[in-house]
Amino acid sequence: MILLTRVDHRLLHGQVAFSWTQDIGADCILIANDGVPNDEIRKTTIKLAKPQGVKLVIKTIEDSMVALKSGVTDKYRLFIVVESIEDAYKLATAYPDIKQINLGGTKADEKKEQLSKAIYADLREQELLDELVSRGIEVEIRQVPSDKKLQLRDVL
Repeated sequence: MILLTRVDHRLLHGQVAFSWTQDIGADCILIANDGVPNDEIRKTTIKLAKPQGVKLVIKTIEDSMVALKSGVTDKYRLFIVVESIEDAYKLATAYPDIKQINLGGTKADEKKEQLSKAIYADLREQELLDELVSRGIEVEIRQVPSDKKLQLRDVL
């Protein structure tokens, strides 16, 4: 069962590994990212941040979609973490069981509009987010679970 899908350009770090994993009760974290599986340094860093007693799986976006569709992840209380809005969009449109996306942090860029303290999105990313909302997916902004939930539709 997918508990939450989170967009965080830092992927797995303290906030994600401990605050979110504990808050939602996840027993497995899926890092869905095309770069990390082939980057030994990033993979090692991510593994070091993994909370004890929680399974960590690192797969490409495509392999993540295959795993989700196959049912192999169904036995877990799954927390999916992606690096970008585009990656969240790809997963959510390919796998309709993703019902909620948390925007936790995206990279700042002069070409992007600041939507909140830690969320920056260009026009294309905003269109992808708008489409996700129109599909009935809850898209909310929170860095940590104790923050007040800010609905994306109230920001765009």
